[in-house]
Amino acid sequence: MRPYILGFILLFIVQINAQTTASIQVSNFVIEAPQLKTNKRIWIYLPKNYNTSTKRYPVIYMHDAQNLFDINTSYAGEWHVDESLDHLNAETIIVAIEHGNKKRIDELTPFEHPDYKGGKGNDYLDFIVETVKPHIDLTFRTLPDREHTTIFGSSLGGLISFYAIFQYQDTFGQAGVFSPSFWYSDQIFSMIENMENVPNVKIYFATGAEEGENMIPDQEKMVKLLLEKHIPQKNIKHYIVKNQKHNEHFWGKEFPKAYKWLLKGYY
Repeated sequence: MRPYILGFILLFIVQINAQTTASIQVSNFVIEAPQLKTNKRIWIYLPKNYNTSTKRYPVIYMHDAQNLFDINTSYAGEWHVDESLDHLNAETIIVAIEHGNKKRIDELTPFEHPDYKGGKGNDYLDFIVETVKPHIDLTFRTLPDREHTTIFGSSLGGLISFYAIFQYQDTFGQAGVFSPSFWYSDQIFSMIENMENVPNVKIYFATGAEEGENMIPDQEKMVKLLLEKHIPQKNIKHYIVKNQKHNEHFWGKEFPKAYKWLLKGYY
């Protein structure tokens, strides 16, 4: 588990001359990230009917963009998000933020770890909420309210997505939380335990049955806490998936199931 996460901090090398495997629905642009003191590449997936419609669409914000659409930009395989959504005829916009390579741990962790440090997740989420989302809502035909805004990720991306729907509850109403790295800090549990007014949220949890030893009990502990805080059972999906490990193959396979539950009516 932890070697996998630390492996992400290796410098990412794009094979410039490699042929892309991304759908024609996918494009990208670079935007200034003042909160992170850098520039960020953002990938956009538009529904197949976007250019022939006047509809407005819900939006899913996702992390680790390099691993979502194109095998040639991925670290350890891709999710095939674009192919999955094309197959579903999904009516949703995906906004995917590239991970920060050596700064990935900093960006995707809301709390500091004694060994791995990090803990700058609020800066990263401020970037999404204050810079990326306004640009997306201005540029594309979105449904900008929280009920139509989802945040989604795996591993550390699952951790920051879970954190975001509680700490940025005016922006995000739903989350896809795959293999969340709750082990990174017990403060994520304390955050829920100490929360007096829990927002109305929907969360899809999924962890592989063959992941690290703490992954399943941590997810089960968190689900129990949420239910004790009176989040309705119908607003939580919680799966331990047989024969699956901590990798993109599992997350990509599980993504369409999570999508169909979180965004009913948009496929």
